[in-house]
Amino acid sequence: MPILDDVKQAIETTIPDSTATVAGGGGHFQIDVVSPAFDGLRILAQQRLVLQAIGHLMTGPEAPVHAIDRLVCRSPQS
Repeated sequence: MPILDDVKQAIETTIPDSTATVAGGGGHFQIDVVSPAFDGLRILAQQRLVLQAIGHLMTGPEAPVHAIDRLVCRSPQS
């Protein structure tokens, strides 16, 4: 499975009712996530949820994800 799919699946599996759009490559990615789980959370808390979901893809010397160049999180109402 390509890394874009791995990142998308990790987010959508971990964050309830989420829809993720992932772009990029070469270890650098842009991620947009929409989920009602973000309702009432501050931006930093929203971003932490996403980073926790993909943390396993960012650890170790052979990690496929090196940087998140852009991370946008929003609830469906925004």
